[in-house]
Amino acid sequence: MFSLMLIGVGCQGLTAQQTGMLTRCRLIIGDTRHLPLVKGMAAEQLPISPLTRALASIRQALASGDVGVLASGDPLFFGIGRMLLKEFGADQLVVFPALSTMQEACARFKLPWDDMKIISLHGRKTLHAPGLLLGSEKTFVFTDQHNTPAHLAQQLIEYLELIEDEALLAQCRVHVAENMGETDERLFSGTIAEAATQDFAELNVLIVTRPPLAGEDLPMFGLSETEITHSRGLITKDEVRAVTMHALRLPNTGVFWDLGAGSGSISVAAARLHPSLTVFAVDQHPEAFANVRKNIRQFGCYNIIPIQGEATAVLNDLPDPDRVFIGGSGGKLSAIIGQVAKRLPAEGRMVVNGVIGQTVAEAPQCMTDHGLKVELTRVQIERMIFSEIEPGKVLNPITVMTGRK
Repeated sequence: MFSLMLIGVGCQGLTAQQTGMLTRCRLIIGDTRHLPLVKGMAAEQLPISPLTRALASIRQALASGDVGVLASGDPLFFGIGRMLLKEFGADQLVVFPALSTMQEACARFKLPWDDMKIISLHGRKTLHAPGLLLGSEKTFVFTDQHNTPAHLAQQLIEYLELIEDEALLAQCRVHVAENMGETDERLFSGTIAEAATQDFAELNVLIVTRPPLAGEDLPMFGLSETEITHSRGLITKDEVRAVTMHALRLPNTGVFWDLGAGSGSISVAAARLHPSLTVFAVDQHPEAFANVRKNIRQFGCYNIIPIQGEATAVLNDLPDPDRVFIGGSGGKLSAIIGQVAKRLPAEGRMVVNGVIGQTVAEAPQCMTDHGLKVELTRVQIERMIFSEIEPGKVLNPITVMTGRK
């Protein structure tokens, strides 16, 4: 069986070993940057784009000889290696990696990368880039012609201004490595504001760094009412929050609406448990909106997007949700449930917490009328301290109502 040799090209070009392996090939596939490296070889040379044609050529050539594929850095690190493994199997594939683009960039900026978060926006759409870029103290990003460093920096500016985090806006740093290994290589380091005004070369990678946050050291789940900023006792109580999160069965990725967010305690719990989930915290009251923004800053929940407005007026502008929690409705519960039910996907869920009898009666019937299967859980909480003689504190009973398709 002939071999498919996947060659990683580093900033210094091909090694002697890699060149020797390629001289055995009858076909070499690569992009326009890499094919000049093998110009003098006898093998037939074809561009890797369009990919469908390249894969067909590889399959045909492997029947009678070895084939080489040139790729940047480590081809198994966000590269073409995954696809070639799927198409041709591990037994036929031989990999000769170079240093990855991330390793090269981190070496240039002298940044340790063992604790760095890695995301790829290359050829991908993202709903809320700041939630990805600010989720860790150091984030490495594969960019593309749409998700450019300048464009991403502008999104960071707009989001940090929305949550009123001027300190983080000033303290974050952006590092961009352009055209690594080429004669026109350029390294940029600066503030987010400085990066937003730059014109970067198309071939680049991005690193965003931010300072650590005190709130990040707190438990991932189990924040108490005393730790979360709220007003006038308007917060989902600790024990009820746990039951609500269980009822929601949140996905790791997707969209979560927290309507009538109040303090944003449910949003914070969801955002911390599922960092890749995009959370929209909606509330019409300025006081609640301010509390949500403060909790985002305190706990580093940058995957929460706060929205001030009445729910029925803003929902049409939001992407379809995978899960929805209704903590407050401003007297428009029926209308909100109707809007939500129309937007939920096949496996979607809606959870409504009710204290007053009218909500407990209205919500299940309304969800049922819109074709949802409804389950009710009534929660009665009594708090007491074992060593104290004082009687326990009994909280108002809460009915957790879950509607699912």
